[in-house]
Amino acid sequence: MKGFAMIKIGEVGWIEKERPVCGPMDAICKPLAIAICTSDVHTVWEGAVGERHNMILGHEGCAEVVEVGSMVKDFKPGDRVLVPAITPDWNSLEAQGGYSMHSGGMLGGWKFSNFKDGLDSEFFHVNDADGNLAHLPDSINVVDACMLSDMVPTGFHGVELADVQFGDSVLVVGIGPVGLMSVAGATLRGASRILAVGTRPKCVEAAKFYGADEFISYKNGPIDEQVLALTGGKGVDKVVVAGGDVTTYEACIKCLKPGGKIGNVNYLGSGTYINIPRVEWGVGMGHKSIHGGLMPGGRLRMEKLGALVASGKLDVSKLASHVFEGWDYVPHALQLMKDKPADLIKPVVKFAD
Repeated sequence: MKGFAMIKIGEVGWIEKERPVCGPMDAICKPLAIAICTSDVHTVWEGAVGERHNMILGHEGCAEVVEVGSMVKDFKPGDRVLVPAITPDWNSLEAQGGYSMHSGGMLGGWKFSNFKDGLDSEFFHVNDADGNLAHLPDSINVVDACMLSDMVPTGFHGVELADVQFGDSVLVVGIGPVGLMSVAGATLRGASRILAVGTRPKCVEAAKFYGADEFISYKNGPIDEQVLALTGGKGVDKVVVAGGDVTTYEACIKCLKPGGKIGNVNYLGSGTYINIPRVEWGVGMGHKSIHGGLMPGGRLRMEKLGALVASGKLDVSKLASHVFEGWDYVPHALQLMKDKPADLIKPVVKFAD
């Protein structure tokens, strides 16, 4: 089979590999559509998870099952399925302890395009099919289905980590596709006021659609100063970090109320340490906490989020700004995510309707 791979840090290209082998609890799938993620950019061009050789990229998409193992009960060849970016080992001790995304070690549930070949190939392997795949509702098209792999669950997890409650004021840092879903998640959780950091017109328009009330630009000075000015010096109850770098937390701590929480789902691709300002952190006693986490994966998560989309409670159609058809467009879609032109939110390549 052919696949689009990270050849080494800084280099990508098409390669040939053997079709993966299906274990008794597993499935082999072929993609119906795939989406490109900023994580791919961090992995390839920043070497954020270290060197990888001939590793097929991609962890977002939906698929058709082509083969299942002898112990798989709920899926069969021909089924159209949602595929989560995170596919835990559900019999692991970490999963039993409530942290399935770290099964087998930290970030161990993140297999695709980390230490296992991903979705950008003619066929791909899914471990524990009954625990990780979910049936694709007929009412969800293949482009929207790609958003359920990572963008929706990651954005929503940022809101969960920040513990957004009814009536909270919330700052969302970064309004790319993950940040947009953080805005949507904060809205669904009942936030009373959402401030969003971002300037690209396409993203600002989408953020307004999802519930953002006011916008902050890096170009207009420190984020914390702008937030404090907009809140009369009080700051916000919660912060979701969906963009930025290792310096971003300094501003977040400065504009967070005592007792507030920061939920981080941003992939920090470079840097060694994050900056936490001592005084604004209450000299260590301000009850200002940072919770950083990899999104939960698995079937239940996919089914619940799929139900939100199928029921009309969540519209993800604003996320896919560029849609292409056919394998030839995969390199172009990845380059778009690297370059991030002003009109880009998310590129999707589809192979079926």
